[in-house]
Amino acid sequence: MRLVIISLVVFLFNIPFGYWRANVSRFSLQWVLAIHIPVPVIIFMRIYLNIGFAWYTYVFLVAAFFLGQQLGSKLHKLFLKHNNAVSSCLVMDIKKRYWFN
Repeated sequence: MRLVIISLVVFLFNIPFGYWRANVSRFSLQWVLAIHIPVPVIIFMRIYLNIGFAWYTYVFLVAAFFLGQQLGSKLHKLFLKHNNAVSSCLVMDIKKRYWFN
């Protein structure tokens, strides 16, 4: 059960980073950071929540990582389709789009 919860957290945590990654040039410093900043957080969760480093945990967490990044990228494309003035920050774009209009 902990593995499923951690996978969900990893998925949700990676959505803003995928959004950021979609708005920068490929292989730039920001692109690399958008991919690699979540990794230490995931390792910390593995250790702190004691799920270990068994091979089957990688299947869940790597899938959650990439699916979160992919969903963030798709959200960026969706926001870009409906509004040309998008930034690299998902939270600010949601705030700008749905609040204070």
